[in-house]
Amino acid sequence: MANPTGEQFELTRGNARAVVTEIGAGLRAFEIGGVPYLETFAAEEEPPKAAGQVLLPWPNRTRDATWTYDGEPQRLEVTEQRRGNAIHGLVRRKVWQLLEHAESSITFAVDITDEPGWPVPLHTLIHYELAPRELVVTHEVRNEGACAVGFGVGTHPYFRIGDVPTDELTLTVAASRVRPYVEDEQVPFGEETDVTGTEHDLNHGRIVGGLDLDTTFGGLLAGEDGRYHHLLSHGDTTLDVWAERDFRWVQIFTPAELTGRGRAVAIEPMTCPADALNSGTDLITLEPGESWRGSWGVRVELRRR
Repeated sequence: MANPTGEQFELTRGNARAVVTEIGAGLRAFEIGGVPYLETFAAEEEPPKAAGQVLLPWPNRTRDATWTYDGEPQRLEVTEQRRGNAIHGLVRRKVWQLLEHAESSITFAVDITDEPGWPVPLHTLIHYELAPRELVVTHEVRNEGACAVGFGVGTHPYFRIGDVPTDELTLTVAASRVRPYVEDEQVPFGEETDVTGTEHDLNHGRIVGGLDLDTTFGGLLAGEDGRYHHLLSHGDTTLDVWAERDFRWVQIFTPAELTGRGRAVAIEPMTCPADALNSGTDLITLEPGESWRGSWGVRVELRRR
C-alpha cells in the first residue's frame, strides 16, 4: 500500500527538528531538544482529523459543496460525506513538487487546475523554515487565470507541550467575536457574537480540559508587533502560534480522540471563515497574474527562573 503522505522531508537547525510531507505538503512533526510541540502520526498513516494539512483555496467547509462564481453555479466534490459539504480545499491529497530543500528549510509548489467546481487556475507555494525555537510557514498564491478570483488559506496543526496532558494546558485566544454554527452541518449562520462573559471568552486563558470547541473566532486582537498570537502554556513554557494580519480568523478544535495521545487541541490560523466562498467574508481576491503572500508560525518560549 502506498504511503498516504508520500516522501518525508526532515528539517533541522540546532536542536530543532520538523518533518514535512510530500503529499499535501503538510507538517507532520515539530520538536525542540527532542520535546514534541506538535501532535504527530506515523508516516504510513493518513493524517488523522486533517492533522498538519494545508487548507487551500478555502479552509473549513463550503456548504453543500456549492458556490457561485461570476453568476455561474459551481459544484465542488463532496469531501465530507456525512454532511454533504466540501471541506478543507483541494490540495491536501495532491503530490506537491519539491523546489528546494536545505538543511533548515524547504519549498514546495502545486497547481490547482481542472478541479470540479473551481474555475480559475492557481499556482501556490509553501515555504517552511526553522529559526531558533521557531518554525515559520509562508504561503504564496498566484492567479494563473484570465479572471479575478477570491480564495482563502488555512492550516490544521494540533499542538502540545511535550508529554503534558492536553487537558492541563492553558489556551489563550485574543478574540472579541465568535461565529455561530448550524450544529449538525458545521457551517456558520447569523451574525457574529461578542465573547465577553461567555464560555468562548479565552482572552485571559482557559484550561483546555474545560473546553469542547469546534469554533471559529474572529475580531482577533493584534499584539504590539501587528500579529495575532494564540497561546498554549504550561508552567514555564509558552507555545505561541502567531499569524500575520491577513489570517484574521482562527478555528479552535478540541476533539476528545486523536490518534496517538487521545485528547488534542488544534489552533488553525485562517484568512477567512467557513463557507466564505458563499458569504464572501474576507476572501482574498487576486486579479489575473497577481500574487499574495502571507506567513504564520509557531514559537516556543521558556521562562527563565
